[in-house]
Amino acid sequence: MVTPRKPPLTPDASGFNVYARECPARMVLDRIGDKWALLVLDRLRHDAARFNAIRRDIGGISQKVLSQVLKNLERDGLVLRTVHATVPVAVTYSLTPLGETLTQAAASLIHWAESHMAQIQHAQRLYDDRLAATSL
Repeated sequence: MVTPRKPPLTPDASGFNVYARECPARMVLDRIGDKWALLVLDRLRHDAARFNAIRRDIGGISQKVLSQVLKNLERDGLVLRTVHATVPVAVTYSLTPLGETLTQAAASLIHWAESHMAQIQHAQRLYDDRLAATSL
């Protein structure tokens, strides 16, 4: 029998404990746990891009949501916004060194979802079928 591991109830070496109610790391987890943030990080993993290129590459994201995601990621020090002195002004977004440390994990999550989607959909169908059978 395997004994389940309990989450650490005390802060780690950094002084933060994500299981504590007031831990500021929860805000960061909330932000980077957002599908749009993960997709933006993964998109920028390969190269810097302008706003409209990011929006074009990430199907379904609205201009408003992309703008907010980029601002939040910039505020958290994960994305760098660079204004180029051209006519018209050009703005590019790229990962900061801190953002680059996160992209491996983000890419793993994104591509895990892609590669396991058929299994997830199958499990969802089985669950829905069981639920429907019990409600008869």
